[in-house]
Amino acid sequence: MTPLERWRLILGRYAGQRLPELGAGSIAGRMDAALDYLYGREYAGRGTREEAGPGSLEASQPTLVHWLSEVRELFPKQTVEVIEKHALERYGLTELVTDPQTLERLEPSQELLKTLMSLRGHLKGDVLDVARRIIRRVVEEIRAKLEPEIRRTLSGRLNRFRHSPMAVAKNFDAMGTVRRNLKHYDRERGKLVVEHLLFFERNTRRLPWDVILCVDQSGSMAGSVIHSAIMAGILAALPSFRVKLVVFDTAVVDLSEHVDDPVEILMSVQLGGGTHIARAMSYCAQLVENPHRTVIALVSDFCEGAPPSELLGVVRQLAEARVKLIGLAALDGQVNPVYDRQMAQQLAALGMEIAALTPQHLAQWLVKVIS
Repeated sequence: MTPLERWRLILGRYAGQRLPELGAGSIAGRMDAALDYLYGREYAGRGTREEAGPGSLEASQPTLVHWLSEVRELFPKQTVEVIEKHALERYGLTELVTDPQTLERLEPSQELLKTLMSLRGHLKGDVLDVARRIIRRVVEEIRAKLEPEIRRTLSGRLNRFRHSPMAVAKNFDAMGTVRRNLKHYDRERGKLVVEHLLFFERNTRRLPWDVILCVDQSGSMAGSVIHSAIMAGILAALPSFRVKLVVFDTAVVDLSEHVDDPVEILMSVQLGGGTHIARAMSYCAQLVENPHRTVIALVSDFCEGAPPSELLGVVRQLAEARVKLIGLAALDGQVNPVYDRQMAQQLAALGMEIAALTPQHLAQWLVKVIS
């Protein structure tokens, strides 16, 4: 593609008066038509006259399906995700997620997952089945990236004072192996003959810790809800933890029975509504059985809708009972927290550790707390 053709794509349809026209059947021409189908909407309401024809902005289902196919064929995956995100969020093409045929053609992504969660109440029949498959695929992709490192972090620290008969490569004791086999050193060949390999034992935690995830499901917390659900599933699969998951807005919903199925959790969440953190924390306090072996992780922007004194009172009682408390301002991979800093400071003064952590860093924090 020539530089002039690139500028033509960037500037849009009205640049054709000064730049060369793109052939309708060429790759550049098809890309121009696909981009104009969506971004041509910017001209609406700006005093420009809308033109009928193949480049019109009518979103009839056959045209929309064809447009999605063109976008996925012509542009790289990252660009496709951006275009689809703009279509949903900027131009309100909700028909993308309310027609099963159209929905199946969308590129699975976290942004699409968030949109499906926000429109969950409008998804019915075949659309709901397609949405569930998309959510499961995105969840599995995220989990595949997070789980190996989190499991390594939480599987127990190396016990450098004891060895294990289990030959696990990551537990290999290189220095101990050298020392053990020094007596087999072959002076003539100048080589160490290794007869015995040593592997460290890993510490295991006999008594499980209770981890209660208390997650704000207001609209701005969609990313944190997704990662909290996946984190709950990863922790629930480890013998060292018993996991409970509570989501809230002004009401509190206990989803603990679904912690091993993040998809079911995300299909149950209703984004939006107000925020009553004190009510949710009070409910979590009732779930505490052994305060000294309990962690409560509050995932929220700390924008309390109820009187702050209620929340501060509950947190004070939990801290006095020696429950481990952490407030997570963000729980996704971007670590871009937006939260009420004044409330966070008050919670920190009562003993709640405040942080913006990725799931990997949350796992490291858990190791530090429960060791």
